[in-house]
Amino acid sequence: MKKKILIHDIAKHLGVSIATVSLVLNGKAREKRISDTLAEKVLKYVDEVGYKPNQLAKSLRTGKTHVIGLVVEDIANPFFATIAALIERKALARGYRILYCSTNNDTTKALDLLAMFEEQHVDGYILALPNGVEAEVSALVRRSKPLVLFDRVLPGVLTNTVVVDGVAGTYVATQHLLAQGFTTIALIITQLEQTQMAARQQGYAQALREHNQPELVQEIAFPQEPEQIVLAMQRFFEAHPTCDAVLFATNYLGVSGLEALGRLGRRIPEQIAVVSFDDNDLFRLYSPPVTVVAQPMETLAESIIGALLNELERPGTTDALVQIQLTPQLVVRQSSIRPVAL
Repeated sequence: MKKKILIHDIAKHLGVSIATVSLVLNGKAREKRISDTLAEKVLKYVDEVGYKPNQLAKSLRTGKTHVIGLVVEDIANPFFATIAALIERKALARGYRILYCSTNNDTTKALDLLAMFEEQHVDGYILALPNGVEAEVSALVRRSKPLVLFDRVLPGVLTNTVVVDGVAGTYVATQHLLAQGFTTIALIITQLEQTQMAARQQGYAQALREHNQPELVQEIAFPQEPEQIVLAMQRFFEAHPTCDAVLFATNYLGVSGLEALGRLGRRIPEQIAVVSFDDNDLFRLYSPPVTVVAQPMETLAESIIGALLNELERPGTTDALVQIQLTPQLVVRQSSIRPVAL
């Protein structure tokens, strides 16, 4: 078995102190006035022998693990999967690794994950959490832990937040359906007590009020098996045969809704128009392609990781919390365009 190279082996071979090697490896050569020539010599030899620093020892010495804890509702959800991938890519470029987990909207699981991250000594937190964890997150804030909430906020918790304007998104989508001449517009939504869902319901309701049209809201329990969601939607559409348009508040509800409408033989958009909040590859490939309220994923990820890295790399330099609200875009496709009567 090949002998593991240690830092003192490098120092001995190069005829320098262990401290000198450590300072070079930690990027402090110039700060400590170590010559560029010597620093390059150390780095070249380290590369030649394939030295890998002991991360645990390094974290104990520096107080940094260079690990960020990311908690989402469901990493299998296309929205959260895309955001996680973008955040990971951007974090890796800055020398941080991501440890991510899903809560499945379970408060107990969310609390367990927060406790685990503390035990792992993560440097910072990126969180999309269910309600019921406000006290624990507030405790992290009081201890000055770098932290960003995204997608939804927690009532009473004052910290960095990055969200998308759900009110504007569903308002514009509902206005679009009304302008197309649809009058009985349903909203299928989940977990109205969550702030992002409440915002989406608010925008929908505001647009309908302005046109003196009634609301038709169906809340779907979450989490539950996909087949149960499809069956719940089938029952809803059967109970409301005059519904001529539907706005799904999330992309996974949109996918289940398309299946439910397909089982019922409802033609899109001839019999019912469809819009979904959040884009999805399936929506572009579906026939007809589905109109969506698209969240600005790259900007969202950049804003999240930027807000966190600002605290991680420059602690104590920010005078105010970061409160970012991004605007989504209505992408009109064939599913919401009223067919022209012949």
